[in-house]
Amino acid sequence: MQIVCLDLEGVLVPEIWIAFAQRTGIAEFSRTTRDEPDYDKLMQYRLALLRKHGLKLADIQAVIAGMAPMDGARDFLDDLRARFQVIILSDTFYEFADPLMQQLGRPTLFCHRLLTDDQGFVAEYRLRQPNQKFHAVNALKGLNYQVIAAGDSYNDTGMLGAADAGFFIHPPAGIVAQFPQFQVNHSYAELKASIAGAAERLAAQG
Repeated sequence: MQIVCLDLEGVLVPEIWIAFAQRTGIAEFSRTTRDEPDYDKLMQYRLALLRKHGLKLADIQAVIAGMAPMDGARDFLDDLRARFQVIILSDTFYEFADPLMQQLGRPTLFCHRLLTDDQGFVAEYRLRQPNQKFHAVNALKGLNYQVIAAGDSYNDTGMLGAADAGFFIHPPAGIVAQFPQFQVNHSYAELKASIAGAAERLAAQG
């Protein structure tokens, strides 16, 4: 039995915080997990920025409401789901993801939660569990699944390393240099072929 795990932002949808930075004109919001491997440090930085500029959860959600998946993402995902069970493992938040999940046909999503105060400001974030992508892959392997995974960033490398086969899709060059063990794909067609090849190899191994 095989299952495919995919990251969300940068793989199937644009980076939400980059879109927010562009909409608000506040360049500091464009910092993502591609730039900062310490997720807690990154999120504390974002929460402080939101407070500094008086921006609330509703302001972020308004930007997300106007976003769409990347070109070809829905077709890629539909094709993948016709052949495999697919789980999206993301470090986004349920409070962000719903409009994008609707456009992607509501794939299964494991991510985190945001807590707001009585004024609507984001007060804190709650991880589903630390290093959740890595733990999710290992849990699936413990259920006798062969896991194939794909992502684009620092916070995906634990997942890719834990999987039976792990791939990058259009990652930054700096991350590729640090993690040369993961094959790089530059398009959905390439990634689809890589996943198919890995599935065949893993099936042959039993």
